[in-house]
Amino acid sequence: MIADVNSLNQPATTVSAAVRTRHSIRAFTSQPVDPRVLREVIAKAARAPSGGNVQPWNIIVLGGPELEGMKAAAAERIASNPEFDPPEYQIYPPNLKEPHKTQRFRVGEAMYGLLDIPREDKAGRLRQFQDNYQFFGAPVGLFCYVDRQMDRAQWSDLGMYLQTLMLLLREQGLSSCPQECWSTYHTLVRERLQPPAEWMLFCGMAIGYADPDAAINRLDSERLPLDQFADFRGL
Repeated sequence: MIADVNSLNQPATTVSAAVRTRHSIRAFTSQPVDPRVLREVIAKAARAPSGGNVQPWNIIVLGGPELEGMKAAAAERIASNPEFDPPEYQIYPPNLKEPHKTQRFRVGEAMYGLLDIPREDKAGRLRQFQDNYQFFGAPVGLFCYVDRQMDRAQWSDLGMYLQTLMLLLREQGLSSCPQECWSTYHTLVRERLQPPAEWMLFCGMAIGYADPDAAINRLDSERLPLDQFADFRGL
């Protein structure tokens, strides 16, 4: 659990503090985000590492009527045809191995436990999942695209860019939630945004100020202990 949810809306003053307080927030207030701050952090994040300085990220940011239009279109799509689009990439491997499979299961159970939505309440869990497509009430939505020409190494650059962006947001007292779920309705997003044909949607991201009163924002997903993922040799 997060000890102090209110601290999420305080600027992180060190890199360690930004890393420690960066959480996937799933309930935001309606407080607007200063567009100048957004432009600053999105530009600064481009200092993220990129092999060969390729810089494969392509970012589209929505707010105001543009964001509301996307949310309305997503709600209409889910109501009329909730089936996912044919995937352009696999979010998870088909046969996820341990310990990763268990970690994914446990964070889901922890999240629904905070919301008091039991496993048998499938309708309740579906409603919570669908809130993804409303950006969890955030006042800003971001989409990250990558050129289809790019391969795995450049996709890793996307992750480094997005993490850098999320840490810079924490420096401003802002929170975020990266959302690969938007790729499941990539045709809907494409119809709204009209990106170049060669761009593939990687993910969305909700950006704003965390709601300190929302139980779900107390979720602090556990991490594996150091000795389970790191092997120190000669040290």
